[in-house]
Amino acid sequence: MELSDCSNEYEKLVVRMNMPRVVIDNGVCPNSTVVKIDSARSPGILLESVQLLTDMNLWIRKAYISSDGKWNMDVFHVSDLYGNKLTDENLIRYIEKSIETSHYTKSESYTGLTALELTGTDRVGLLSEVFAVLADLSCDVVEAKAWTHNGRIALMIYVKDRNSGTPLDGDRVQHIEGQLRNLLRADDGYQNDTWTCVSYGGNTHMERRLHQRMFMDRDYEKKFDYETSPIVSVQNLPKRGYSVVNLQCKDRMKLLFDVVCTLTDMAYIVFHAAIRTVGETAFLEFYVRHCDGNPVNSEPERQRLIQCLQAAVERRTVKGVRLELCTADRPGLLAEVTRILRENGSNIARAEISTKDGIAKNVFYVTDANGNLIDPEIIESIREKIGINDLSVKEQFPISCREEIEKEQQQEPQNHQGQNGGGTVLVSLGSLVMRNLYQLGLIKSYF
Repeated sequence: MELSDCSNEYEKLVVRMNMPRVVIDNGVCPNSTVVKIDSARSPGILLESVQLLTDMNLWIRKAYISSDGKWNMDVFHVSDLYGNKLTDENLIRYIEKSIETSHYTKSESYTGLTALELTGTDRVGLLSEVFAVLADLSCDVVEAKAWTHNGRIALMIYVKDRNSGTPLDGDRVQHIEGQLRNLLRADDGYQNDTWTCVSYGGNTHMERRLHQRMFMDRDYEKKFDYETSPIVSVQNLPKRGYSVVNLQCKDRMKLLFDVVCTLTDMAYIVFHAAIRTVGETAFLEFYVRHCDGNPVNSEPERQRLIQCLQAAVERRTVKGVRLELCTADRPGLLAEVTRILRENGSNIARAEISTKDGIAKNVFYVTDANGNLIDPEIIESIREKIGINDLSVKEQFPISCREEIEKEQQQEPQNHQGQNGGGTVLVSLGSLVMRNLYQLGLIKSYF
């Protein structure tokens, strides 16, 4: 065997040794499936695992995360949307293969599409105007997501030419950019400018990109309502060289993804963490360092981290009615539907647009113009105009926890159940993560 062949074989061996190893067990926990992942420590590896699980619509109810030396050991307790264990063997094998090979891809393909990224000042009816412009310019929207937060809006839209089904050419892209920039131009003196970007195809994760766009747009700077905002604290442990980040808020789908995504984008590395839910409340604790190896070292940095984590949770939290549209796709459908919503005084706080095999499946979270719950009579009027059979009203978070989960939650310490005295709850969790990680064998006793 030649020297070059030996080198190639050694490189392959190193790669195989560093591949994540996954164990999925339905017997450990009575009410959730346990996914244990052992992997070599590398930048972003935790986010990749959490992203994969949440993209499969799995609810992470509990997690223990530890980094010991150069190796990560992460344990996730997951269930489906309705609180059930994972019983589909094909799904279990797919999760194992996807994590172990790092070749997970979502079912959607963005090849041959033009991606539009937009941020700007939000206002009632803005999304309707954006889709109207795209319809007038003969663009079909294949996939889109829109978030609003603190008076700002971020959109990511994948489009193609209506006639040819191909990506847009350079001249049309410039024309569309100019039209959309005018719509999104700030008119309230907000310090950040409208921003647009065009790319072609790619494997961009839309929700992570929206977090990044909102973060770069500094949507976290507006003052929060401290009575309803997530409770976040950041404390330093000088002897151990960590900053301890505690977060308490209402539990929901993709909560862990939103938090880990923000920590990653802010260049913080998670070394240890414990996540659990008590009733409808989630408690998250992270031991972190900045990528330069230091803990949070100033009060401005601490306040910025708190604000960014609060914003990360609130971006996806919408106090509105969830409307689901499922109908045959046609040119101008989005422009028509969003126009009807606008003309009836409703505001789209969040949107998820998808078109596949000629069927449009769209989700809109709507409020009134002031951000309050919309009148049910107005909702019925909108449904009549769009189509009673096509547009339905859904619960915002369709999950039904089973009796076993409720019993487990009732056994938790009573001081976890109150919303008042949140600071006490956060401080009391300081030893929880270390105790659980030690019992699981995920950290050494000297820690």
